[in-house]
Formats: sequence, structure tokens, C-alpha cells
Amino acid sequence: MTGLEGAKGLVVGIANEHSIAWGCARALHAAGAELAVTWLNDKARPWVEPLAQALNAPLRMPLDVSQPGELEAVFDAVKRRWGRLDFVLHSIAFAPKQDLHGRVTDSSRDGFLRAMDISCHSFIRMARLAEPLMDRGGSLLTMSYLGADEVIDHYGLMGPVKAALESSVRYLAAELGRSGIRVNAISPGPLATRAASGIEQFDQLLREAVQRAPLRHPVDIDDVGSLCVFLASDAARSITGDTLYVDAGYHILN
Repeated sequence: MTGLEGAKGLVVGIANEHSIAWGCARALHAAGAELAVTWLNDKARPWVEPLAQALNAPLRMPLDVSQPGELEAVFDAVKRRWGRLDFVLHSIAFAPKQDLHGRVTDSSRDGFLRAMDISCHSFIRMARLAEPLMDRGGSLLTMSYLGADEVIDHYGLMGPVKAALESSVRYLAAELGRSGIRVNAISPGPLATRAASGIEQFDQLLREAVQRAPLRHPVDIDDVGSLCVFLASDAARSITGDTLYVDAGYHILN
């Protein structure tokens, strides 16, 4: 039931071969899905396009969700190519460094709004654009982190932003469920990705997670990919509005 043969999906957020989105895209492709893949900009393209080629992705496009019209252009291309969509993976987040590294109390208005727009509201926009293409139902997935529910040292501004994202997942699930569209968040443990490198003292956070987690091993992008395949498949047809952890059990200790 976790096979995805014939399924069409959009993956947003691959930056390089270490990205969570790459682990998910690789797993989705191995399960039989046909993928549309995006890269952020011309600087990112040389890193992402070879990965898209390895997936035989028929749709490969730039996408900066902060630029007007780019998200709509991606969904227009999906509609022209396939006429439908079975799943979307949203794996993007951003906060300006000066706001991310400071106290939430001191965060700037512009920094907070930009972090919320790129990391949270872009998922809502994707849901709105995906809805008419999911006339047979579908699965919308996004990436969160434990800092949405608990105070994690140095996670700062992204904590409130991810909390808003998880709340949005629940509201979207309630609103889209009657159309057979499921909406879930995946919350991985600390992973050594380019995005994580922006968090202060991340190496310490990663070591602590491995030392304390019940399973005593680090999580990798393939672990996240396996869960992503499950949630995109019919095997998860009755799961929606949830945040599912893949962190070797670390979240149960706090």
C-alpha cells in the first residue's frame, strides 16, 4: 500500500544532496512516483539540477516563494504537464540571521514577517494552488521541528514560526478533508543540513540528541524519506492534521 506507481508529486526545498527534501524525493521516486522538482535560484541550480536529472524529473523549475508569480508558475506548469497532483512536499524555511540568532523578544517586525511568509504562509499558498489539482484527493506534507512545541536553545524565532506552521496543518486538514486531501507535518530530529548550519551551536544540539534519544542513533534523510513515502501513500489514508516525529524518540524526553 505504500507504492506510489503513477503518482505525481511536487517537491520543494532541495538545496543539495544533504537536504531533507532530497532524501524524501529519492524515496518517493524509488516508490514509483513521478516528480516535479524546484531550485531556489540560479546559484542553487547547479547543485539541484543534477539531482533532478537523477530522478528523471520531467518538471524542473526555479522557485523562490518570496517572488511574486513564481509559485503560481510552478503550479501552472504542473497543470499543463499532468493536469493533476497527488502530493506536495514543502521543505523550506528561512529567517534573517540577525533575527534568528537574537532573542525572540528582540526580533524585528520585518524579519518576523519574512520568516513567517517563507516558512509558513507559503505552505498555505501551496495548499490553495494544489486543491483544484487534487480532485481525487491527495497529500500535503511540510517539515517542522520540536522547537515548535518546546523551547529549544538557539532555535529562536523559528520556534514561533514552526508553531504557526503546525497549527496551519491542523486548520488546512480540517478544511480540505472533505475533498480527500490529507495534510500532515513531519518533525525530524536534528539533521546536518545547510539550513541547520544557520542555527547557533547546532553541533552541540546534534550530539545531545544522539546521546539522549532512546534509540541512541542519529536520524538521517532516508529515515525522513521513508515516513514521507508512507504519508504520501494510501497506507496513510486515514491520517491527517498531525505532526509525526522521526527523531529516534528524542521528543518523548522533554
